[in-house]
Amino acid sequence: MRYLMNRLSIFVDGNNMFYAQQKNGWFFDPKRVLEHFTTERGVELVNAFWYTGLKDPQDQRGFRDALISLGYTVRTKILKEYYDDSSGRYSQKANLDIEIVVDMFNTVEQYDRVILFSGDGDFERAIEFLRSKNTHITVVSTEGMIARELRNVTDRYIDLNDIRAKIEKSEY
Repeated sequence: MRYLMNRLSIFVDGNNMFYAQQKNGWFFDPKRVLEHFTTERGVELVNAFWYTGLKDPQDQRGFRDALISLGYTVRTKILKEYYDDSSGRYSQKANLDIEIVVDMFNTVEQYDRVILFSGDGDFERAIEFLRSKNTHITVVSTEGMIARELRNVTDRYIDLNDIRAKIEKSEY
């Protein structure tokens, strides 16, 4: 192996994680996430990205500023409204999968390990590519929200509930 596998990049699919956390009934603290995954001796965090959809340019401003101050690179996209014929309802979606994959590929020479917070099966091919570059991939999601394709292609899967005590947002 070329490296000691200690250069780490974290990619958080914010919208996907919002629903995973909502399903679990608790929320994680972005600061504690960084601390948890960088406590191992010799681990160097080279990048941390957070992707989220916005209702308007001012949406989540305080949260985004807090993420930036913690060291995350924040990528955003304005939500688009979609009409669902079967339910007769409108829904909003900001698909940032392409932005995540572009950032993963653009920075691939900088890291040896990736932690991807998402359960989206659309990442399967990107993860296969990164693994072909000897990148160790950990996916963090939750049961019932992790695509089988993604779980099968990753080196390690961590359920959010298994690390809850270390990353849960505490009320202060």
